[in-house]
Amino acid sequence: MSWLAQLHKTYEQGLTIDQSAVPFEERLMPVSHTLQNAHIHIVIDEQGNFKRAAVLEKTQIVLPATEQSAGRSGTKAPPHPLADKIQYVAKDYSDYGGLKKSFFEEYEQLLARWCESPFSHPKVCAVHAYITKGQVVADLIAHHILHVDEQGKLLEEWPADDLDEKKTEPLIFKVLPKTKGKTEQGNALVCWSVENQGDADSKTWEDQSLQQSWADFDGMTEGAKGLCFILGQEEKLTASHPAKLRHTGDKAKLISANDMSGFTFRGRFTDTSNSIKSGGSQAVGISLEVTQKAHNALRWLIARQGYRNADQVYVSWAVSGKKIPKPLTDTWTMLATAEITKQPEDEQEEEHQVDHTVDIGEGFAHRLNKYIAGYRQELEASEQIVVMGLDSATPGRMGIIYYRELLASEFLDRLHAWHEQFAWPQRHTQEFPDPKGKKKPIRKTIWPKSCPVPRIIAEAAYGDILKSNDTLKKSVLERILPCIVDGRPFPKDIMLSAVRRAGNRNNCEHWEWERNLGVACALFKGYYERHTTQHKRRNYKMALEKDRTERDYLYGRLLAVAEKIEEVALYVGGESRPTSAARLMQRFADRPFSTWLTIEKSLQPYMQRLQGNRAGFLTNRKKELDEIHAAFTTDDFTSDKSLTGEFLLGYHCQRMELRKKVEKEPAENNSKE
Repeated sequence: MSWLAQLHKTYEQGLTIDQSAVPFEERLMPVSHTLQNAHIHIVIDEQGNFKRAAVLEKTQIVLPATEQSAGRSGTKAPPHPLADKIQYVAKDYSDYGGLKKSFFEEYEQLLARWCESPFSHPKVCAVHAYITKGQVVADLIAHHILHVDEQGKLLEEWPADDLDEKKTEPLIFKVLPKTKGKTEQGNALVCWSVENQGDADSKTWEDQSLQQSWADFDGMTEGAKGLCFILGQEEKLTASHPAKLRHTGDKAKLISANDMSGFTFRGRFTDTSNSIKSGGSQAVGISLEVTQKAHNALRWLIARQGYRNADQVYVSWAVSGKKIPKPLTDTWTMLATAEITKQPEDEQEEEHQVDHTVDIGEGFAHRLNKYIAGYRQELEASEQIVVMGLDSATPGRMGIIYYRELLASEFLDRLHAWHEQFAWPQRHTQEFPDPKGKKKPIRKTIWPKSCPVPRIIAEAAYGDILKSNDTLKKSVLERILPCIVDGRPFPKDIMLSAVRRAGNRNNCEHWEWERNLGVACALFKGYYERHTTQHKRRNYKMALEKDRTERDYLYGRLLAVAEKIEEVALYVGGESRPTSAARLMQRFADRPFSTWLTIEKSLQPYMQRLQGNRAGFLTNRKKELDEIHAAFTTDDFTSDKSLTGEFLLGYHCQRMELRKKVEKEPAENNSKE
């Protein structure tokens, strides 16, 4: 139950944050309230007289709710005390052929008790005065909000003939969900506005005095009292816990048990329905206030800073309410949001002008250290950070699939290690304003040093399989998150899968392959930098290492130089097709020596073509080939043993180096021609 205690503390801290500038629907929800989609807005005056109504589109409201109605389901659904569906608020719902059971009597009785209590509110009394007239549906039909057929019964679908003539169906049929093509207009949720002279805040769901009025009234209702396991004192306990954590239609609950029928849970307890009502559950006691505050805090955190992966949700926060870096974002985005004074053009220029023979990642490390240091100044070393993951196995039950409580210093150290160890130049596309003043911005490919996000890692490792396999998508994220938050070694199978896909460049588009290449290099680098065995641990630089003589690294460099020679020769000849190095890359990784002989022979006609047009370029590339060949030992070079992912690092670094060298060589080429 530690998560409940931490969320309860977070709620109390959240109340101290100024939320005046935050949209109303994104604020921390008050206790005894729930979130719901509203469909119809009815405006009345203070005497309860109907004024007007309108259909709402994609509107969420915070409405008062009882302990039972907040998590209601099934046919015996208790009413909300103010805003609710037509079948609850309309006395004349059945008169117009409503298909569902009417709960008006229960709704009216609850509203009457609120009006008669010491915590009554004028707007609530106005709503009660209006609904007792029994003409809600009649008024909505008269104002063309709801629609009936020739017999005066509520329509389930708009007639096809009318649809052909008018070319559109009424808005109410568009905003309500359909079941087997039918629409039950009684499902429309009604919210209220009470217009009084001098009252600028007529909407009931935004009136904080009304919210407090309901919270006070709900708090006076009787309930079982017992020991709250969170507060450690006698409190009013709850037997029903809130739902709607991930969205308004989410019915899955984190805390639920049913041992009265069906035997969902069989324990060593002798609870009965009457014993729970009188003294609470024998297994655990949680007060109504604690569970509502904790669930409201979790709902608020998910909406503000949650990371969604299909039905999975991950959220991280500081219990103090202070901002923390997001663990599931990439370094480039993270640093870009921090460096607000830096212009995008300057960043792009820096990435392209840096000399990879000199810059081995010090600039990236400096920016990362500065970013993390900023959070170290804001957060006390002993402050608590919580990382939590949620998922639902069934529509009604949700589980905590990941939970960690860390000190701020520990959290920042592990996040820093993840972004530093798994950093590598990654392909990104960025838009820059056109210097000539044209309307469309210029899209450029840049290669900032960054750690890839888990979603991109999963796509690079498994490709199109993820589109139809949510289970695999969830599983990958569940395995990567402990590497970020707990500092665990990276899963070898995911790394190897990414390496294999990066080596097979013929099954994807060029941009996707370049992205996969950067991700595979990052994973291989990070895997061996974090390896648990000391003698297998390796450190790679994010630039070309000419003094590295490992066989796999050198073979990667050879492939990059050969590819560049053929690429330039094809460009000179006006041809556009894949190079031999690109087509044979996977075969090269499996049998490097024999495949290299094939690639080397195929280069001869291209070298002859370049001898007359790009002699300077060709001379420089031949020198590089000779230098790389000389770094091999004889046995390493002639071995046909398959290459590891290290060859991708050598290939990528040499490729990036050549990209910059070619930009500097035109003048040299002209002087030698």
